[in-house]
Amino acid sequence: MGRRSGRRAGSVELVAGLDSSFAQLPRRQLAEAALAAAADLGAEAAEVRVEHIRTQLVQVRDHDVETALDDVELGLGIRVLHHGSFGFAATVELHPEAAAAAARQAVALARATAAVGGAPAELAAEPGVGTVEWISAFDVDPTAVPLADKVARLLAWSATLLEAAPVDHVSASVMAVSEHKHFADLSGNVAVQRRVRIHPVVEVFAAGTDGFESMRTLAPPAGRGWEYLEGTGCDLAGEVEQLPELLAEKLAAPSVEPGPYDLVIDPSNLWLTIHESIGHATELDRALGYEAAYAGTSFATPDRLGSLRYGAPSMHVTGDRTIRHGLATVAVDDEGVPAGAFDLVRDGVLVGYQLDRTMAAEGGLGRSNGCAFADSPLHIPMQRMANVSLQPVADGPGTGELITGTDRGIYVVGDKSWSIDMQRYNFQFTGQRFYRIDRGRLAGQLRDVAYQATTTDFWGAMDAVGGPGTWVLGGAMNCGKGQPGQVAPVSHGCPAARFRHVNVLNTRGEAGR
Repeated sequence: MGRRSGRRAGSVELVAGLDSSFAQLPRRQLAEAALAAAADLGAEAAEVRVEHIRTQLVQVRDHDVETALDDVELGLGIRVLHHGSFGFAATVELHPEAAAAAARQAVALARATAAVGGAPAELAAEPGVGTVEWISAFDVDPTAVPLADKVARLLAWSATLLEAAPVDHVSASVMAVSEHKHFADLSGNVAVQRRVRIHPVVEVFAAGTDGFESMRTLAPPAGRGWEYLEGTGCDLAGEVEQLPELLAEKLAAPSVEPGPYDLVIDPSNLWLTIHESIGHATELDRALGYEAAYAGTSFATPDRLGSLRYGAPSMHVTGDRTIRHGLATVAVDDEGVPAGAFDLVRDGVLVGYQLDRTMAAEGGLGRSNGCAFADSPLHIPMQRMANVSLQPVADGPGTGELITGTDRGIYVVGDKSWSIDMQRYNFQFTGQRFYRIDRGRLAGQLRDVAYQATTTDFWGAMDAVGGPGTWVLGGAMNCGKGQPGQVAPVSHGCPAARFRHVNVLNTRGEAGR
């Protein structure tokens, strides 16, 4: 559904399907006024974004509506590079005079920063994209679906689940976002983009003999519309129906015996391990130490580029801002860089980083690979994560084959909690459900499982990577970074994979220490 065009942006609807409130904004005049003011004051570079972001969250608890949020953020932000310093300003007043005033404020802030001293800022060279029009792949804007329909769907699921043993409580929610963006810069690039995303979650709870247990649906957030809840891209209704039985089995399951196990990890769990131990670790600003206070730096430092043995030879990890239905998928990033795909780990070796234009210049790595994003028109763009994914092996095994080839192990399904150190190196992860593997067969659920390792030991222990038929695109709507903090959506695809001799903890036993 995405497309590109050579037409120049206008002040009326440019891309068919834009929300009318955004299409009717004088977007071209706003951008031109801001850029002209920046140029008149001597800015070497400037980018302006006019954005309309609608965010909805509906949540029910048992038979009651707990949350019904419908928020619209509308504004203009401009970043300038002036004599080696950045300045940023924003406004919610959308008329040309206010846009020009924001540009003047951004230049004034850049001048104030320059007066303090320090090394000059630099942007990696970028040939530009011309004019781009793009809409993400979806059928029904999820924010346009009436609130009553959303509430009715969630309450119906909750009521049905509450009638089933052993369910005591139900939490159900759906989050939906519709994002419109008009980007323009001093180089003459213009990009108008629209994308949507949605995340439905249903979770059931029951009281056991030693506390509460829960079970949650696995359907990940996705760059899709309301059709996602109707069965396009996932079987959410089928998952909801299975929750009581899965929860009952979990309540009766034995607690795991700690020790080393072979793990077969489902994509519904492995995506989060990728996010924390690879996605964040290969952000160049983090590896260089510029991002440290929010979730730390990275062990994968630039002096190890091309030599660090990240994992097994079968490990191939890419960053990609083009994958269909990806949460971080765009046509153009917030610095005017076209989206693309690139290698981060190839044949098990660290070969690349995620870059914006500032970090690409700082690291001497050539062009940016399009990883700049701001979560609001009122926030400055920063380096953010692409869709970081583990690639399947073309003739790799199915999940059943991975299990069959495992003598003593655990099959891990679904994500839950995690912990990782400030260098993205030493970690532990739990999950939604765990199945004991006994001589190649599943032998019932286990409880209280967490797997623990260092990043390189864990990925080095990967001895089998599933084929394309096991590959699933997972992800999160709420990846945090920066000060002041920003939140970004990001997807992570992966196949099922097997890891040999990984240390497993008993979480209940650890908590009792």
